[in-house]
Amino acid sequence: MPVVSMKDARKAFGGTEVLRGISLEVERGEAVAIIGPSGGGKSTLLRCMTLLETLDGGALSYGDLAVATEGASGRSVYAKGEELKQARGRFGLVFQNYNLFPHFTVMRNITDAPLRVQKRPAGEVEQRARELIAKMGLEGCEDKVPCQLSGGQQQRVSIARALAMNPEILYFDEPTSALDPELTAEVLRVIKGLAAEQMTMVVVTHEMNFAREVADRVVFMDGGVIVEEGPAEQVIDAPREERTRAFLTRVGE
Repeated sequence: MPVVSMKDARKAFGGTEVLRGISLEVERGEAVAIIGPSGGGKSTLLRCMTLLETLDGGALSYGDLAVATEGASGRSVYAKGEELKQARGRFGLVFQNYNLFPHFTVMRNITDAPLRVQKRPAGEVEQRARELIAKMGLEGCEDKVPCQLSGGQQQRVSIARALAMNPEILYFDEPTSALDPELTAEVLRVIKGLAAEQMTMVVVTHEMNFAREVADRVVFMDGGVIVEEGPAEQVIDAPREERTRAFLTRVGE
């Protein structure tokens, strides 16, 4: 059973269709990279998958949890209360602009949600946080607040914060777009490490080399539809669709 499944997803803002019948499944242990031009619908797709936006039509499920089903009118009908809470507990989201609490230390940024939302034992949460701090190469930063960290360090804290919730799938929305090349490399190394551990991930990215090296599958979106998808090497190095080839030529210039 896929970790997440989206079928015939549709979303419009005003009169503009942003998602036009997207269907996508992600299997456990799979790393999927979503690429495409700005305005193609990538971030909206991610926001709908993570319940930050609601679908106008189509279905969304997390494993055996039906989050949204398509009603008789063709409109998406969302689950209520406990089912939505369970669904939110199954994924983590890493934003491009970190979204850390500026007045919390690194340790508190990582431990706050597991303690407050998941009500897990303090000792267990702190031990997990220290493991993640070491994994992210952030030893010595436990008591620092975000303004004392580089952008790359802040993004690694946000990854640790997402992992602390023990999600089944991790989403990244352009995780390196705000970083310079050196700091980008730091963050990409961390994500590559997670892929090597078979963490289920969906990454919206403009880093084509990273997508080629890390993703099991690449999805190219443009105009609110999936134009092409397949193994990373095939889509990036030998795309079948003219729209894909034109995009990759532009980003390679």
